[in-house]
Amino acid sequence: MRPIVFVDADACPIKDEIFLLACKYNIQSVFISSYNHFSPSQKMEWIYVDTEKEAVDLYILNRAVKGDVVVTQDIGLASMLVCRGVHVISPRGKVYEDGEMDGVLHFRYLQAKQRRQGVYRKGMKRFSDQDRRAFLQNFEKILSKLEGK
Repeated sequence: MRPIVFVDADACPIKDEIFLLACKYNIQSVFISSYNHFSPSQKMEWIYVDTEKEAVDLYILNRAVKGDVVVTQDIGLASMLVCRGVHVISPRGKVYEDGEMDGVLHFRYLQAKQRRQGVYRKGMKRFSDQDRRAFLQNFEKILSKLEGK
């Protein structure tokens, strides 16, 4: 069975790049978004889900299987997928590995705890060309590994 690339597309800044690289490797890509983020793209395969907070995550979680690829910024979703053998990469090029997820989740917990105490850090940095290059390099590594090249 051929792998599928699932994209948590609501806030994904690199949809075109994902689509083009997946096409290069002849791998199906599916972009999942809430109805609030409707995109009239003719070339990409879109699945629209309800606007509830975790609807996109649940759609992906219920369909991604071992060997598939998921592009997401959601660390919680990533942690549930990597232990099932799904390749997970963030739009900034961070490849999540099963062995590191406990630490990543603990760091996320500590940040949330600080926010509840009124300590706020600066928001995420702007998406840069360096982020785009890191993503493209690591995404292509995953796809070529799946292709056996």
